[in-house]
Amino acid sequence: MKLVLFGATGMIGSRIATEASARGHQVLAVSRSGQSPLPGVTATAADATDPDRVAEVARGADAVASACVPPRDGSDPRGPFLALNEALVAGVRAAGVGRLMVVGGAGGLEVAPGQAVSDQPGFPEAYLPEALAHRAVLAYYRALDDDPDWTYVSPAAEIAPGTRTGRFRVDGDRFMTDDQGRSLISAEDYAVAFVDELEQHAHPRARMSVAY
Repeated sequence: MKLVLFGATGMIGSRIATEASARGHQVLAVSRSGQSPLPGVTATAADATDPDRVAEVARGADAVASACVPPRDGSDPRGPFLALNEALVAGVRAAGVGRLMVVGGAGGLEVAPGQAVSDQPGFPEAYLPEALAHRAVLAYYRALDDDPDWTYVSPAAEIAPGTRTGRFRVDGDRFMTDDQGRSLISAEDYAVAFVDELEQHAHPRARMSVAY
């Protein structure tokens, strides 16, 4: 499978590139710098907010994935992040690619039906803008009535570099915690789940969540 991966040099994107490449998929790593996240992976420079450039690099791919993140400069990230995803979709459509996978956020996952984590008392104020940006983007994808066929992959509340175990749980909109009440996943195991979904296509036009 040929995968075009935007945001490929970040913590999560680089691990998705590593996992997909290790399984024999052809990965084109896309970032503003044009750097490759690992030896042997082809890389190119592009801005995901430019739909023409997205279409150019995505043409001929089997799937496009985005590990792009909202702006973290202290401004409200909702508008810019939504615009990025709108440009990404426009470019993917212009390229004629039918699959789009998106690295999502955990703040919009539900602790009960209709009750998001980020709406609960005690949710960290510092993380709220990014959580709301991800929620706006998910709402945008859910309103799409045309291609691409998307999947939005939410990690656990805590995701960081760690160990690839291949053992985790997958759900839909539900916020998952372990026996100690923590919501955790390593970036490596998140990448396993992400590439599993790329191969299996078990959650078309839906959100899925991943946690220990």
